[in-house]
Amino acid sequence: MKKILILLSFIAAGYILVAQTNVENIINVSEVTRIQKILSSDDMLGRMVNTPGIEKAASFIAGEFKKAGLQSLEGIKNFRQEFVMVSPRFLGLKASLNGAELDDKKVIVITSQPSIKATDKDGYLKVRISEGANLFKEASNYMAANKNMLVMVDESFSSSFNRLTGFKRQLFKSPNQVIFILHNDEASTWEVEAQHNIYELPMANIVSILPGKSKNDEFVIFSAHYDHVGIGKPINGDSIYNGANDDASGVTAVIMLADYYKKRNNNERTLVFVAFTAEESGGFGSSYFSTRINPEKVSAMFNIEMVGTESKWGRNSAFITGYDKTDMGKILEKNLRGTNFTFHPDPYPDQQLFYRSDNATLARLGVPAHTISTAKMEDEPHYHKPSDEIETLDLKNMTSIIKSIILSARSIVSGEDSPSRVNVNELR
Repeated sequence: MKKILILLSFIAAGYILVAQTNVENIINVSEVTRIQKILSSDDMLGRMVNTPGIEKAASFIAGEFKKAGLQSLEGIKNFRQEFVMVSPRFLGLKASLNGAELDDKKVIVITSQPSIKATDKDGYLKVRISEGANLFKEASNYMAANKNMLVMVDESFSSSFNRLTGFKRQLFKSPNQVIFILHNDEASTWEVEAQHNIYELPMANIVSILPGKSKNDEFVIFSAHYDHVGIGKPINGDSIYNGANDDASGVTAVIMLADYYKKRNNNERTLVFVAFTAEESGGFGSSYFSTRINPEKVSAMFNIEMVGTESKWGRNSAFITGYDKTDMGKILEKNLRGTNFTFHPDPYPDQQLFYRSDNATLARLGVPAHTISTAKMEDEPHYHKPSDEIETLDLKNMTSIIKSIILSARSIVSGEDSPSRVNVNELR
């Protein structure tokens, strides 16, 4: 028995050594630097949605997928998963409550329609946000309900009520409306008429696939968001928010992973590589993507966010958000035993990072979807600033983190391990 155990340990060590050797031959600092430099250059103008800069980034990412020899997702062309959002611009409204006219500053209509007229006779679901509640959390939940709703908001929120107009910035097209009224009275009778100019906002995720050998109906997703916040307030004379770490580093990782797996060409499960748009403005890219893929077929999702700097544990280490939601983190840790890499549970639970990136949409559908990051949330001086440039990154360590993701994912990519599903009833 002892001889068998020794033999098995040598075989396992040999497997790890071969895997690491293959990774070392394909994932290298010079290629990481090339991709990262392009994505975070001033030419990309901060990669804001609906700008020439993000279109340049999209074309570059699609070109890298094509060069690697990957396929487009079924139903899309040139790797572009296109969709349209709208941005309503308020023109005017008339409203009454219980027979009395309302000040239009106390009414906010969230709609993708140019003109609406709604009354208490139209079957709107009536709800209330009471004093002491979390205004924006409850409003977000009502927005996500995909129903016609009248939301009465307690007047204790008068100072922050107008901020609900932020929901209008970008919307998916929908026949439903959410009407917020700032008033303490119950709505026995009510009527609202509103007009908006509706501007269309074309967007695109960039998606490629590598079909699996034996489990091609089981998907493993590697993703990152390629949008950032664009051009903003100058700081020290620089107004381009390059987003080198957030999240050109993650997109660079996805491109490198796509190239690696295509060259290895031994994945048993189908691999999906996604660069999401509109993460910064509300996660709309991943939200749309989740409506175009069957979540039951997704075995795991590796979302990669801000891996360009050392983690709080130093080099060759990263953390996994939502560690307690599935056993995926334990699988990744198991696969890293015997290597120089370590993954840890998210050390910033109070910041709710599991819910703040593109993994969240698929996680809410039960997918074991987690984000891998090295960000030091207590010490990221360049976050959402023009100084988030390639010069602030540790490209050697970033290259190592990309290698560690490959090694950590190997039993999932091979189909040997299937992470447990997220219990959606336990999510906030």
